[in-house]
Amino acid sequence: MLASPHHFADAGDIPNNPVLPLILYRQALADVATDRAAAFERLFAAHGWGGTWRNGIYPFHHYHSTAHEVLGIASGSATVQLGGDGGETVELKAGDAVLIPAGVGHKRLAASPDLLVVGAYPHGQKWDLIRADDVVDGAAVRARIAAVPVPQGDPILGSGGPVVSLWAA
Repeated sequence: MLASPHHFADAGDIPNNPVLPLILYRQALADVATDRAAAFERLFAAHGWGGTWRNGIYPFHHYHSTAHEVLGIASGSATVQLGGDGGETVELKAGDAVLIPAGVGHKRLAASPDLLVVGAYPHGQKWDLIRADDVVDGAAVRARIAAVPVPQGDPILGSGGPVVSLWAA
């Protein structure tokens, strides 16, 4: 498995995160042959992440100012734009995962018909949903993003994962 950090500058309507990089995990669950969705749920829960859901990725630019989010691609594939309009476009496929720090924009551009995503949040964090075109108090949003605590464990690799090394305070 390859885990790579991605930094995004403030894009105005998408604040992104000024400190924490997004972490892309290629083939986090590559060897799972059966129910990859359940395997992602178990993996996230084992590392202190909860509030899991199964669905897709919204087809509009949005971010969360009160929680970090992990997305595990259980089946199918998706083309996702990260960091807002000027950000990076990535292809995600079954087995991949992406850890999105509070404030970082994300949007589905395309998806296979069988796309299934499992999402989760660090225990105790409650997510909100802010669209790029929402009218918000930018200073208040950025203050909320800065106040979101770093989780104790990486959702994929636990205490030895990139959250510990790349997000350490």
